[in-house]
Amino acid sequence: MTVRKATVAGAFYPGSAEGIHNLIDRILEEEKPKINYKFARENLIGCVVPHAGYIYSAYEAVHFFEIVRKSGIRYDTFIIINPNHTGYGEYIEVDSSDSWETPMGNVQLDTELADALDLPRSDKAQSQEHSAEVMLPLLQKFVPYEFKVLPISILKQNHLSARELAGKIHAAVRRLDRNVLIIASSDFSHFETPADGHRKDDLVLAEIEKLDSEKLYETVNKNQISVCGYGPIMTLLEYSKLVSKNPQSSVLARGNSGKARPSDTVVDYITILLHS
Repeated sequence: MTVRKATVAGAFYPGSAEGIHNLIDRILEEEKPKINYKFARENLIGCVVPHAGYIYSAYEAVHFFEIVRKSGIRYDTFIIINPNHTGYGEYIEVDSSDSWETPMGNVQLDTELADALDLPRSDKAQSQEHSAEVMLPLLQKFVPYEFKVLPISILKQNHLSARELAGKIHAAVRRLDRNVLIIASSDFSHFETPADGHRKDDLVLAEIEKLDSEKLYETVNKNQISVCGYGPIMTLLEYSKLVSKNPQSSVLARGNSGKARPSDTVVDYITILLHS
């Protein structure tokens, strides 16, 4: 039994269960009046969720997790697709651990689904990566039943890799009859002025709304937009089109790091639900 130890506990989020509960409770209390609970009645496909430290991005992230909680739907597995910030591992890599540790306890990986994907498996990509790990305490906080996760890291971010991964996930989920929800882990523009970041992110949001991963890829590269998880986002878009005839995207929350640390340059956080 291999267990991935928590690497960013005490940094990106509190290092104790009590600390996590207290921080998220405080953030949720502030955000609750802004949460659009009507989406809890929709067919949820997945969501783009920010992955910075909780004091910065959890204000946006809790919108999604609270809607999942309110929906009352039981998901077998939460597939967390994250960008590879470190450069370790394969172009697409499925984590090979049996479980992941957090201060709130261990979460089992869906190893059967991992096997069914027929993709490289290793613990290299996730060894020092934060962008999947930060989702686990939020899931543990908001999901009131036992669930599994499957972290998948993308190093080679382009629309072709996204289509490949989306197709493999769709085929494996159907074969194993899993009820899954996709989390595409991504922050948006990094260290831009609030106005410039907002303008650049609007270009990305326009392509997300059209579900056009190829144009999204071109837009990010042509305009040098520093959205870090465009690979996971494109994968979610491609997966949405495989599982629904009419998928839609809805922005649940939008903000930046200036809320917690005022600055002339900020990192942007946008939570975007894919649903039908």
